[in-house]
Amino acid sequence: MPPELLCAGRCVGQARAAQAWHCPSGQGHSVWDAVRMPLGAGTPVDVQRREDSATEGSRRLILAANRDEFYSRPSKLADFWGNNNEILSGLDMEEGKEGGTWLGISTRGKLAALTNYLQPQLDRQARGRGELVTHFLTTDVDSLSYLKKVSMEGHLYNGFNLIAADLSTAKGDVICYYGNRGEPDPIILTPGTYGLSNALLETPWRKLCFGKQLFLEAVERSQALPKDVLIANLLDVLNNEEAQLPDPAIEDQGREYVQPVLSKYAAVCVRCPGYGTRTNTIILVDPDGHVTFTERSMMDKDLSRWETRTYEFTLQN
Repeated sequence: MPPELLCAGRCVGQARAAQAWHCPSGQGHSVWDAVRMPLGAGTPVDVQRREDSATEGSRRLILAANRDEFYSRPSKLADFWGNNNEILSGLDMEEGKEGGTWLGISTRGKLAALTNYLQPQLDRQARGRGELVTHFLTTDVDSLSYLKKVSMEGHLYNGFNLIAADLSTAKGDVICYYGNRGEPDPIILTPGTYGLSNALLETPWRKLCFGKQLFLEAVERSQALPKDVLIANLLDVLNNEEAQLPDPAIEDQGREYVQPVLSKYAAVCVRCPGYGTRTNTIILVDPDGHVTFTERSMMDKDLSRWETRTYEFTLQN
């Protein structure tokens, strides 16, 4: 089974479009994300580590994501790269797809996440979808303009969903969505809670609805507590293996492609032979633009060995 991405998020609006979103699992890469965003005052730009204890109420974005992929597919753990090391992401190292990614953020405030659209038959000659995230993170084009350009080339790729965001402490955050198996034009996400899996935005797969509920409960429990508690609670959500069955929506969309492993695929955390959830990622952004990026990754295709890394920096805008 190809990789998938499961994402979830929540938006809180203030003067200028502060947002958040939620996405469920996807075929190709898998991330489960949650996001909440209000606005805040600007701060100096730098890359740093901080051991503060910000509370949930002071965060403008919370993202929690699972990457589901073949255990044998080569990739790099999240680290800084690009001009002046301004981009933070993992990288795909599959031959012919090198340099693509499923989720990343830059010190300039650009953030993108990709989910693959579950489809029974893939075009093996199609372009690699991971380049869609990489190109956005390395361009100066704003999120909506970028997705409009992508929508004109959507036919060149297998099915995908793409979230692109501009996080600006001074101007306000803008988050946009486009799926090449849905409407022809991208949309700007207004404040609210959204779900995105390996179907179009807000398609209510049971695993998505279940994961979204767990996410919201974890955020609520973590109010007024140190951010390390929130991160730990979200990691518990990302590693929930309870299959949400029956789910006719997944069966209908995936048909024979997903039926043999449906009991595993229908959980937030996927565990199949040789394939499943390899990476948990959590991104927190405070009102002042301080970013905490935590990645928990499987090591050497061994389910008993995991490594956790945390990076902290302040957005430059």
